[in-house]
Amino acid sequence: MLIAADKFKGSLTAVEVAEHVTAGLRRAVPGLDVAAVPVADGGDGTVAAALAAGFTRHQARVTGPTGTPVTATFALRGGIAVVEMAEASGLQHLPEGVFAPLTATTYGTGELLLAALDAGATSIVFGVGGSATTDGGAGMLAALGARFLGADGEPVAPGGGPLRDLATADLTGLDPRLAGTEIVLASDVDNPLTGPKGAPAVYGPQKGASEADVATLDAALAHYAEVLERAVGPKAAEHALAPGAGAAGGVGYGALVGLDAAFRPGIDVMLDVLGFAPALAKATFVITGEGSLDTQTLHGKAPAGVAAAARAAGLDVVAVCGRLQLTQEALGAAGIRRAYALTDLESDPARCMAEAGPLLERAAEQLARDFLV
Repeated sequence: MLIAADKFKGSLTAVEVAEHVTAGLRRAVPGLDVAAVPVADGGDGTVAAALAAGFTRHQARVTGPTGTPVTATFALRGGIAVVEMAEASGLQHLPEGVFAPLTATTYGTGELLLAALDAGATSIVFGVGGSATTDGGAGMLAALGARFLGADGEPVAPGGGPLRDLATADLTGLDPRLAGTEIVLASDVDNPLTGPKGAPAVYGPQKGASEADVATLDAALAHYAEVLERAVGPKAAEHALAPGAGAAGGVGYGALVGLDAAFRPGIDVMLDVLGFAPALAKATFVITGEGSLDTQTLHGKAPAGVAAAARAAGLDVVAVCGRLQLTQEALGAAGIRRAYALTDLESDPARCMAEAGPLLERAAEQLARDFLV
């Protein structure tokens, strides 16, 4: 049995999911041979998955999204670093209930990338998601040596809103080590930078942006792209339309333009990094899952990637989840035979989250009785 599940956000880490599923399976089948590869798709939880796979933990003190210092973690093994932008610039670093849609900065993400370079990274998996920011990666690039100046020759203020005042951009001062570093932008988001499907319109509201803020940010990021086009040429305009440019408030755009990053679906990258293929080769049955199995799951989330790989190997896949919002037909199309939801065992959402571990063990025990006994 191979357990390759993502976290249940707000309840259980991916490692804890694997532990509880294992306990439940072995209640029904004592001594069952179980292996676990906790997975992530590039968003929050990506570093934790890498650490569970044997990477070494490193920490750095960096600038949080509102300027307050935070401690951020990245993972390193053999020159490969896994850097998660949410560790430095994520929503979890905002005071509870207080957003900063116009002024939150990715400066700390740039500092975290510098820390990875200082630690010896020659290849960086850059997971983006869960950000508090919509600054197009300007803060990140500034931390790495770029300069973004207003008409008065002074640096523009942090955040996406002040980019409307940007007059010139200079990327020639970027850390020279970046030129020799392979950077992979790992994301499950394929939005462009601006427009109806861009970062401000689609993701701005969940970061506290009002309708007026969204319009301000969209115009500011469009202007930012125009200034970068003057600075680095046509590739800046091309990257603004590229899949992944809108990831994490446009930090994907900053990575594509300034860091020459290559965009790949986050789950594909992470399955490679986490050693999923060798584990899959030894498996006869696969269990995947995440907190909510819904339509977003089908668009590049971890369970869909795991199921696709397992199906290609001819293996059965079942899923566990907190709540299930997909039809059996949709599950089947994704390569998942059946899903076990905690809400089927406990209908109260608050209790379901608070008691996720014991409920998951019950679900896994039933799974084992249905498929293994």
